[in-house]
Amino acid sequence: MKNKILPRNELVELVRAFQEEGKKIVFTNGCFDLLHVGHIRYLEEAKELGDILIVGINSDSSVKKLKGEGRPVVPELERAEILASLGCVDFVTIFEEDSPEPLLLLLQPDWHVKGGDYKASELPEAKTVTSYGGKIKILSYAPDHSTTILLQKLGHGNCSDRKQPG
Repeated sequence: MKNKILPRNELVELVRAFQEEGKKIVFTNGCFDLLHVGHIRYLEEAKELGDILIVGINSDSSVKKLKGEGRPVVPELERAEILASLGCVDFVTIFEEDSPEPLLLLLQPDWHVKGGDYKASELPEAKTVTSYGGKIKILSYAPDHSTTILLQKLGHGNCSDRKQPG
């Protein structure tokens, strides 16, 4: 599993080799804080678009900026390991930036996919993807399935009120 978690410099070499073989590269990104059925359905659907599915996950500091105090619940290396264990995920990389744009520009995947809670026209990275000839695909969305909803059901709100053990 750990050999599926790669730094971007190793990943770019693999991607180029796969592309030279004619394989289609699919990329998606997100926090993937608490893995739930919406994530699984989304990742399986993404994999159907190509041969290799790469998942970029936001680093802990990036998640905290995006989601606020108390997030992420699960540390970045554990989130990466969980995603890497899925059969539909070929590689995982962690990125520090607030946006996946630098990673997309480096990897230049054939497809950049996002969940149905996004609109292609609203994606800041859309211009980057189309600049190198990539395509954007918005996948289906599993309503009522999100980490925020899951945390609310567990009574944690945004987790900032969570008490630390002992």
